[in-house]
Amino acid sequence: MRRAAKALGVWLSGLVVSIAQAGPPTMPTPLPASLTTSAPTPLRVDLGQIVTPEFRESVLKVIRNPTLSTSAIGEEVVCTVAVYEWLYAHPDRVALAWQRLKIPSVAITPMGGGKFAWTDENGSEVVWQTVGTFPDGLVWYATGKIKAARATPAVPVQGVVVVCYPKKFEKDGVALFAPTVQCYMHSDSRAANLILRMLGPAGPRVAEDAAGQLLEFFSGIAAYVQKHPNQAETLLGPARK
Repeated sequence: MRRAAKALGVWLSGLVVSIAQAGPPTMPTPLPASLTTSAPTPLRVDLGQIVTPEFRESVLKVIRNPTLSTSAIGEEVVCTVAVYEWLYAHPDRVALAWQRLKIPSVAITPMGGGKFAWTDENGSEVVWQTVGTFPDGLVWYATGKIKAARATPAVPVQGVVVVCYPKKFEKDGVALFAPTVQCYMHSDSRAANLILRMLGPAGPRVAEDAAGQLLEFFSGIAAYVQKHPNQAETLLGPARK
């Protein structure tokens, strides 16, 4: 879940971390400046109506002119509706829950006002928040910078993540969720385009995997809590001081 938590910051980070670990190929493969991986299916919601006016222009810019975009379908998960929706509103507690289960996960810092931050040892820093909600889903908007290593240049990014979790079945407050995610990243940096060329044909798979792990980041804890409700309070409680 370490990579999934990083993907939450702005899912591009999964790409950058993969580059840092694997290193570039000997002969970079030319790619266009804009890359769509598994092309996001048409949005089921009108972001122009859902996103708050303060962020509407920025979100639509990313959606209409992405440097990179992808989508993923998560595994279906059974969970109490209230708990499942609460998890998406508290990603910091989800990261902490993974740590309490002894599964590596980077820390996510709540900044107040519905904002969250992710940083790493290389100097990456991303801040995101929910900028729109709709029945069975939400929209995140993220800004920040990503660094593959300390010595590499920072890549300024803007990201939009649209999460949909429609209920296939619901009874007595418990539902079967079928989550999907659509991710968009925009950057005017030349370094971002260089990253795409460095990844070459592996880029689409890396981006899609990172998007899929973002869904698993939440669904994994949702499924665990549903199976072990007596552990929910301890697992999802605030950090001990």
